[in-house]
Amino acid sequence: MINTKYCNLLIHNIYNGLVEGLSHFSQNSRAALIYACNPEDELRIYDPQKLLKGHELKLKEIYIDDESWRAQLVQKLKNQPHDHYVTFNNLQLAGLISFGGSSRTFFYQMWFTDHHPDMCSIYPTERWLEHAGWLTAQDFSVENIAMGTSGHVLQNHAVHAITDHIVDVRNEILGLDTKMLIHPILDTVLKLSKTKEEGYWPRGRLVFVDPEYLDRIDFVAKIQRHERPMTSNIKHVRKLLLAVEYSNRKLVSDGNTIIGVSNSPVPDYAISALFKGDHGFIEIRGAPICSFFDGNFHSTIRRAKLVELEELLLDTKLSHDQAMELFQVVAELVHTAERRRHGCTLVLDLNETPVTLSGHILEPVLDLKEPELLNLASSLIKIDGALHIMSSVALRGFGCLLDGKTIRGENRARGARYNSALRFTAEHDQVIVVVVSSDRPVSIIQHGIELNAHCEWTPLPGYLYQPESLKTYLENI
Repeated sequence: MINTKYCNLLIHNIYNGLVEGLSHFSQNSRAALIYACNPEDELRIYDPQKLLKGHELKLKEIYIDDESWRAQLVQKLKNQPHDHYVTFNNLQLAGLISFGGSSRTFFYQMWFTDHHPDMCSIYPTERWLEHAGWLTAQDFSVENIAMGTSGHVLQNHAVHAITDHIVDVRNEILGLDTKMLIHPILDTVLKLSKTKEEGYWPRGRLVFVDPEYLDRIDFVAKIQRHERPMTSNIKHVRKLLLAVEYSNRKLVSDGNTIIGVSNSPVPDYAISALFKGDHGFIEIRGAPICSFFDGNFHSTIRRAKLVELEELLLDTKLSHDQAMELFQVVAELVHTAERRRHGCTLVLDLNETPVTLSGHILEPVLDLKEPELLNLASSLIKIDGALHIMSSVALRGFGCLLDGKTIRGENRARGARYNSALRFTAEHDQVIVVVVSSDRPVSIIQHGIELNAHCEWTPLPGYLYQPESLKTYLENI
């Protein structure tokens, strides 16, 4: 039986590695663990960064109010091999990603981390948590393991987590034991993303298809077998990508060589790398699972999802349809500014009588539900000043100036757009201002407050944090 001090140190090292690894893959990330080492042990919680604060009632409902799960789990593990690891899916807690597991060596564990709004997919992060649980169970079963090794593994687990998810999806579609190796493909993609051709970053789509399924692909041009370049020849592959830039064509590979150019739809089982200049995305089943830039993989979709704005508009007096129409127009304008890499300011005026702004006032107003007029507004956002958009999804003015008195909470590091929006909204009710910075941050401001500002991140403690009883923790809320 492993003593409590060793168990605490083991969890501490794995936790630190997990948090550091996830913080590089996503934004600054926290983690937490609920666990019981043995079937008869009470549940304990390890949460030094207060990730689970606010979820106490749901945790009480899951773990304390009904403890039948414990007997069911004991029965489930009874006939399992000694080191077999049984997994548990996401608990679906708001704002969190969770994944857990159980084995005869470590009875129960559920890991949690932040669900960032701008994630391409939660599944690589789930695989990361799954591996953290597996390492915990393994380390707990072998007391003489080198302390800290598992933490180091989790610090650099991004490629493995992405690989695990891709393998899971492909196994679901094609069955087990597919032959195409994922690691070399991801390595090729990263190398290509860092390779310029005549001073330009790569653009276009590179699709990896299993050799046995190539006959299902319609090729526009196919290279003779003995002339096909190896994917390890990065410079040659980079030149071939020029053939599919700014088009619907795809460069097709079997994982080892470049086969040719196709304009067929990408099959669900194929791995697709979409290069978009200085960044790109890995996709499977037609959906992105991660992005890549600066020589590494990341979870971000690289565009604002505006979740806070959507919730804010749905809470106003606008009907659901009106709120969604306004949200979709604003989202389109924001994403246009992001793609073009310039800043802009959008004033959403929900008052029955619009506020008075100094700028170019339009007569009559432009109905932004019309695609042609929305396209015009997409050009007007490049002009200095804000767009004045009414609740009727109509553009009232452009090049508008925002003013107001100095308030607390201004941030000189954010520039004129941001601070002007803080001052203006502090003096006007029923007004929301969306500020897009040229370096991609998007701020949603109302009543002089940035609603989507990140809360101050709690750093890891510099000491060995002591887990506490989950029951005691929940009784103290």
